[in-house]
Amino acid sequence: MSCSSKCTSTMHLKSMQLKNVRPKSRLQRAPRQTGFALVAAMFVMIIIALVVLAMMRLAGNQHGTNSLAIQQARAYQAARAGLDWGIAQAAPPVGAPSCAANVAVDLAGSNLSEFVVAVTCNVSNYSENGTAVNIYRLTATAQNGLPGSRPDYAFRALNAVVE
Repeated sequence: MSCSSKCTSTMHLKSMQLKNVRPKSRLQRAPRQTGFALVAAMFVMIIIALVVLAMMRLAGNQHGTNSLAIQQARAYQAARAGLDWGIAQAAPPVGAPSCAANVAVDLAGSNLSEFVVAVTCNVSNYSENGTAVNIYRLTATAQNGLPGSRPDYAFRALNAVVE
């Protein structure tokens, strides 16, 4: 038997085997769970979106809290400046003390110029061993607007007693 007849018959046999073996159709190979990946992907996307929204809300709250803390610190400094001014008026190193009932302290030209500072002073006279003693009670308030007028509204009140 020559190679040509042997090779031809082998090739014919292989081609017949290939014809008999049919590939499975696409529908037969796919499992019944089609679309499950879509549901899982949608679930993951929704969870990620909720996490992103929560983070955005948390970041916004944090920013507002920091802004308010800064304004509260500035209000404290403004009230402290008013209180120091009142103490300097009530107990000057030289000259006669003065105690005005209600004075607005101007902080123009400083970083605290947006704050309205009011200083009140009450004096009480006492006699101790025949010597007159004046007690000055000072209150300084600082605020940057009216309550509810701005989101970063701040108010501080400080008290001091000077003899």
